[in-house]
Amino acid sequence: MGQPVREYLLTLCVTAAVTYLLTGPVRKFAIAAGAMPEIRARDVHREPTPRLGGIAMFGGLCAGLLVASHLTNLKSVFETNEPRALLSGAALIWILGVLDDKWGVDALVKLGGQMIAAGVMVLQGLTILWIPIPGVGTVSLTPMQGTLLTVALVVITINAVNFVDGLDGLASGMVCIAAAAFFMYAYRMWFGYGIEAAAPATLFSVVLMGMCLGFLPHNMHPARIFMGDSGSMLIGLVMAAGAVSVTGQVDPDLLNVKAGGLREATHAMVPVYIPLLLPLTVIAVPVADLLLAIVRRTWQGQSPFAADRGHLHHRLLEIGHSHSRAVLIMYFWSGLIAFGAVAYSANNASMWIVLGIVLLSAVGLVLLLLPRFTPRAPRWAERMVPPRYRRLARAVVDPAGAAAEAAASAAAEEGTEGEREPIPAGINGATAIGDRSRFVDRHRAGSHH
Repeated sequence: MGQPVREYLLTLCVTAAVTYLLTGPVRKFAIAAGAMPEIRARDVHREPTPRLGGIAMFGGLCAGLLVASHLTNLKSVFETNEPRALLSGAALIWILGVLDDKWGVDALVKLGGQMIAAGVMVLQGLTILWIPIPGVGTVSLTPMQGTLLTVALVVITINAVNFVDGLDGLASGMVCIAAAAFFMYAYRMWFGYGIEAAAPATLFSVVLMGMCLGFLPHNMHPARIFMGDSGSMLIGLVMAAGAVSVTGQVDPDLLNVKAGGLREATHAMVPVYIPLLLPLTVIAVPVADLLLAIVRRTWQGQSPFAADRGHLHHRLLEIGHSHSRAVLIMYFWSGLIAFGAVAYSANNASMWIVLGIVLLSAVGLVLLLLPRFTPRAPRWAERMVPPRYRRLARAVVDPAGAAAEAAASAAAEEGTEGEREPIPAGINGATAIGDRSRFVDRHRAGSHH
């Protein structure tokens, strides 16, 4: 067990390092190429930011697969066509995304390109072959049924990730959480039950984690570069490829034998009874956002692909959450649903797992209802956190005291100290001239120097 883990860690580190190192040069290239669209009405950033981050992520994908192909335990994955199918589909969707980031591509053209990329993967063998249905058993699919179901899963996943890419670090962080949960499930099937058909999905999830972790430091708020459609569609396709591989090609009858009986296999296959269940649970939040957006836009008589400010992350900002906190809340719900599904699949008879999920859900609801609550770090950790989370920040920067001091200073300079009536403080001690007085004082002090 130790050797495969080390090889996965090596693949993860190489993918993350290559993605991280490529993102800086890609940012300079995006600025030189003019891939900095003007700020739109639905955007939340205030300055034009370069896109094309997907170029670095595609480089990390290629590097990770190249390293894995030379490792002892992982090179057996490349004896199948699935890595080649993934790379072919990823290259097509990446080229389409680069064109969209630079010049813009019509929504229907992008949808057609996504279907073509999914079709290329199907032609090379990455397709759903059967589905386990409760009460019926394993149902084999015809080539046409498998193709349609695979294309639908790929297109839904790509657009779900693309739709949620609206805040700095949101899409890459959520996909990384989903990939980590998916890795735990696929790794358990491969090395826990000895099912080699789960090996490609395990590798795909590790490479996906590396792509997201390497890009995330450049994309955290305030972001220095966006992944753009070239990145969001790419990581969506990689996630869909892993989902198709582990849920549509692992034979449930083989799991019966490996698990030691029907009852044990039933417990092991809970998330895969319906083949789309596990992939949709690990990206449940993006899929919910996608479905709500389609219903909302259709109800308003708009195109389902028309952009707006009605996504879940926009609503979190509207009710008062800060940018960083909105992202962390989305992380929380994604992790809760994804890891909760994986934990339930490992031991669905434990009530502690269900109670833990319910308790964490209650905590998440409390966080949603307290948008203006600012957590404070302990005094020993204040130097390691941003100033807004320090206990002394409020005492040092007191709006009421600063405003009074500024007013007194201005009155003293004009020789009218004591003649002005005190200005009543408003909300949180703010005054009508507080900020302006401080600005004037700083300006005058600077002019004297």
